[in-house]
Amino acid sequence: MRIRAALRFAPLAFALSACIGPVTGTNSTLPVSDETPTRLAQASLPSLPPMKVFATPQPVAPTRSNTEIAQDFLDLSFQLESGRSLPVLTRFEGPIKIALSGTPAPGMADDLRRLVKRLQSEAGIDIDFGTGPNQIMVQAVSSKKIRQYLPEAACFVVPGITKLSEYHAARRRGDTDWAQLRSRQQIAVFVPSDVSPQESRDCLHEELAQALGPLNDLYRLPDSTFNDDNMNTVLTGFDMLILRATYAPDLRSGMSREQVAGILPGLLARLNPAGQKRPTQILTPTTADWIKAVQTALGPRGSTAARTSAANRALMIARNSGWQDHRLAFSHFTMARLVQSFDREAAFAHLTRALRIYRARPETAPHAAHVAAQLAAHAIHGGDADMALALLDGQDKIAVQSENAALLASVQMLRAEALELSGQSQAAGSVRLDSLGWARYGFGPDWAVRAKLNEISALRPVSVRG
Repeated sequence: MRIRAALRFAPLAFALSACIGPVTGTNSTLPVSDETPTRLAQASLPSLPPMKVFATPQPVAPTRSNTEIAQDFLDLSFQLESGRSLPVLTRFEGPIKIALSGTPAPGMADDLRRLVKRLQSEAGIDIDFGTGPNQIMVQAVSSKKIRQYLPEAACFVVPGITKLSEYHAARRRGDTDWAQLRSRQQIAVFVPSDVSPQESRDCLHEELAQALGPLNDLYRLPDSTFNDDNMNTVLTGFDMLILRATYAPDLRSGMSREQVAGILPGLLARLNPAGQKRPTQILTPTTADWIKAVQTALGPRGSTAARTSAANRALMIARNSGWQDHRLAFSHFTMARLVQSFDREAAFAHLTRALRIYRARPETAPHAAHVAAQLAAHAIHGGDADMALALLDGQDKIAVQSENAALLASVQMLRAEALELSGQSQAAGSVRLDSLGWARYGFGPDWAVRAKLNEISALRPVSVRG
């Protein structure tokens, strides 16, 4: 069993109104402001425009050295998230067929088709729709149904079954134990059908990638969906390279870690020649106590005080470990999310530190965009339109490249509020209107889009609202 935990959606939430009051609700993508809804959602938007979708993938090629990528491949492919080692490499041998069943939401089939096309063209995998001996079954079910089987899962992938009703019996037989596999033949992916289109798409990307290849997640990866920080939402250029290597003819199911390690240098030199010339910067391992602290801070359980204490513990561990990379930035980001409802100045300071670290490397541009949006919210609430616009400059392009509609819509809505604040109402209306189609993909139903509009509109100081 491999699950995408529900807590992974937490860092995506733009708790924008947290700087003026506590965020309520449990759906992390749909925080609700305590402020009275403004004229924006109530009067100016009687109906919403059609949903927008990303038509053309824009993956960025890996920018790290092949020596680093080889180590990443081994740690991703020969270990589970629990820390349990996997004895051999496993993959599908031969053509792979994929089918969609259950009750898929509108647009899910299109997202799956786009993903399969990317796997064919970018990873070189022999995969297509249909049925066969090497089968991946994607079943769309309700979030409630998923939680009946795994209470803390948003979506998950499991070997040995084709539908959710088979899970318990297969688990009792041991058929769902990845460590017992010697090759892959029958894999099921369970995704929610009642969440926003982006959330279901994100599940498709992560779980289908792990049905095909690596089963581990590594916080040290700055440029991958195989990372529980949830900053990358679709498969990246690095992820496609890992999958292309997994299905290269040089490798096969049943190989040991040592055998694969001996082949990887030559394989990666052929698949990623640019990586041969790049300097190597091997990061120190991510400690189990830091991971536990982050999971506690962002998880659904515990009081605010307990979760804030866990976030502070993660930050202390990162500092004491001497980290200067994106893990330290994520520690600051996590701390900001926990304290911003009661200490706006501290949250601003943590976000500023996180942004400085994220901006230092091109691989963490999506991460920087998330933080810049949070800081722009603080600037708008403080009445500083110029600072907000400066922070948001260029972030929409990053959101488009990373195919993150929730981020893109939020950036545009924030820009609209900053423009309103600076007296540019006509420009603000145009930007806000453009955000709505993306918001329908990123946040889901009309009420959720309107809730996001209300939340962001409430950021502007009361004295300057229309």
